[in-house]
Amino acid sequence: MPSEIVSLIDKPHLLALLLAIGAAIGIAVERFAEGLKRAERRAFWRGRKSAERKYRPHQAPTLSHKSQTEVAAEQLRRVMEADFKSRPLLNQSERRLLAVLDKTLSEEKPTWRAMGQVSLGEILLSDDKDAYWAINSKRVDLLIVDDSCRPVHAVEFQGSGHHLGAETAARDAVKKEALRRAGIGYVEVMSNQTPAQVRLLLQGLLRQPA
Repeated sequence: MPSEIVSLIDKPHLLALLLAIGAAIGIAVERFAEGLKRAERRAFWRGRKSAERKYRPHQAPTLSHKSQTEVAAEQLRRVMEADFKSRPLLNQSERRLLAVLDKTLSEEKPTWRAMGQVSLGEILLSDDKDAYWAINSKRVDLLIVDDSCRPVHAVEFQGSGHHLGAETAARDAVKKEALRRAGIGYVEVMSNQTPAQVRLLLQGLLRQPA
């Protein structure tokens, strides 16, 4: 047995002191390691919650801890300090399409009406919040409603460069599928179609059985 250990055995108070120091160091190292693990776990859950917030668009971001009254007051202040101008609901091409649609409706379905720039969130419902918020802010150019204001057909005007972007095509696909699942018709009018061609297209649409 080494002489150093023998001398410690002969001096039990020194041995106890060394053992206590060793135990303290061991506890400190263990706590440090556990702290690192806790920090890793917190980082993991923060990242996961952040990903879930991005995945779930129906969870609107909070506007701090202000009450709704305070938020409304802040919005009113901003509006009072800003300038606004009116702008047409439809562009020139969409207005021409609306005129043809109105005339065709008067001949084929006199009690039906056409409305412009209608939000899908106003005419579609879904229990799936993610699916609903995926279409909530999307709009259709023109919407045909029956005499009870139920949506029947959506009419979209497609300009010459409308399908050049993948993002636009993807957005249109979302609208089409949501309308199809709700039993609402969908038709696209192209910019190179003549008024006579558009009228024939709309007549065929309106004469379809309910």
